[in-house]
Amino acid sequence: MSVMQHYYIKHPDGSLTAHYGAPPQGYQKVSTPSPIPAPLVSTPGSRPPMSVSTVPSAQAMPGAPSTGQFLYGAPLRPSVATPNMSGRTPGLSVPSAMPYKPMTAMPMTAMPVKASVPAKKEASNPKMAALWPKYEEKMRKEGLNEAAMAAFKYNFSVLTSGESTMIPESAINPVDSLPSYESLNVQTDPALLNRTVVLKLNGGLGTGMGLEKAKSLLPVTGGLSFLDLIAQQVKDMKTRFGTDVKFMLMNSFSTSDDTLAALSKYPELGTGSDLEFVQNKAPKVTEADLTPASWPSSPDLEWCPPGHGDLYPAMLGSGTLDKLLAKGIKYMFVSNSDNLGATLDLQLLTYFAKSGSPFMMEVASRTDADKKGGHLAEDAKHPWMTAGLLLRETAQCPDEDEKEFQNVGKYKFFNTNNLWVDLEALAKQFKDKGGALELPVMKNSKTVDPRDKKSTKVVQLETAMGAAISCFPGATAVVVPRSRFAPVKTTNDLFALRSDAYLQTPDYRIELDPKREGVPPNVKLDGMYKRRAWSLAVKQSVC
Repeated sequence: MSVMQHYYIKHPDGSLTAHYGAPPQGYQKVSTPSPIPAPLVSTPGSRPPMSVSTVPSAQAMPGAPSTGQFLYGAPLRPSVATPNMSGRTPGLSVPSAMPYKPMTAMPMTAMPVKASVPAKKEASNPKMAALWPKYEEKMRKEGLNEAAMAAFKYNFSVLTSGESTMIPESAINPVDSLPSYESLNVQTDPALLNRTVVLKLNGGLGTGMGLEKAKSLLPVTGGLSFLDLIAQQVKDMKTRFGTDVKFMLMNSFSTSDDTLAALSKYPELGTGSDLEFVQNKAPKVTEADLTPASWPSSPDLEWCPPGHGDLYPAMLGSGTLDKLLAKGIKYMFVSNSDNLGATLDLQLLTYFAKSGSPFMMEVASRTDADKKGGHLAEDAKHPWMTAGLLLRETAQCPDEDEKEFQNVGKYKFFNTNNLWVDLEALAKQFKDKGGALELPVMKNSKTVDPRDKKSTKVVQLETAMGAAISCFPGATAVVVPRSRFAPVKTTNDLFALRSDAYLQTPDYRIELDPKREGVPPNVKLDGMYKRRAWSLAVKQSVC
């Protein structure tokens, strides 16, 4: 009978990875005079954390075992260019996690989902205790589900606690190296496609471009819109791999009807709740006293989108997570609908599945064109807990650190918002956290009526889905080619995408012409094209 225990594997580079289960065959117990970290997992059957950074003896946690009883030496296996999952040991192949018993799919909506923060934290936050009942009443009256309320309550608790939502230079370290797409040495497994869902975020109206409809309805090339190209991409995958690749959208209330109508000509993609779920909304917060914002002349303006970090509570609250798990779907690839370079890649899927990691972010090398966007970093405060990766967005950077934030030589990688998520691990996070992922919170200052700068000043609390990289022990990242990143955020981007700098591939991706050697065009249109004139052109194309 196999012995189930906590153990660590010591790799040839000196790093340790934590595991739970039966000790691997062929590995030998080794003694060590210095303490090793206490196990990071304590529940049989739970996923082993991956890629724990090297822990010097001086950093060993109190109470950790002081013998080598559970420390195993890993034999060196030749593998020329396969970095380990943290990217810190190029040239070495790190053993993957031992097999574990998959989590039994359970109805997440049936388990207790409490719209609450930890009792001690709430007790020490009188402002939160005084104000929360007003928000709870408002949200229940609006018909929001428990998962949406739990997410907002956590965000609001951070705001009222007075905690800083900034990530200063002193709290992080640069990420020096990561595995690259070209170095992945895996034998692809098409069978994984049957357990995978492709999800596109499609809630944006493109108001910054003067649009009043879903941005994904814009024509891109040959009369095909973003949605048309996405549908063709999925159809191509189904044909090429001979399998029914699962596809879904996260829409907003503003994009749902138009999107479903546009995709009705592709019935093979699915319909209704099998094709989409709708993101949540959150109350705006009055800046002056933190009470719920009120605007009786237009009550809809009292609500705002909570950022694309809402993906996770929206999946839980809508029942989508339950349904996918019940159908045997374990892996999710998610990307923005305006990024036509982001398609389901079988090599990345296989690598992610075999790694045992619960979460993987696709990143790309930063250039000067990307210096204002969010970047990947390491958590300097807790480097021993996990791979220690986090995402720092512009809104989380103090003014005095802006120069370093934009230093692309120091912070080399940015988030493409192409993410891979283990849905079983996501369900476990919700279960362990009482129904809310503790994503980093961003404050966005606005006026309650965006068109009236004299209206009440409010705060919108938002989260980013990529920030979940810091919520999953063992989360990792991989550097992908620039061809997997071709987003459209402005009319400048759309103009560039429609130019001959980009090509349409046979599988309906839009990617940068190889002749440009990875450097996208830098388009700057006159300000008159930002909203008004472009919106007239769009209406002629879409309506």
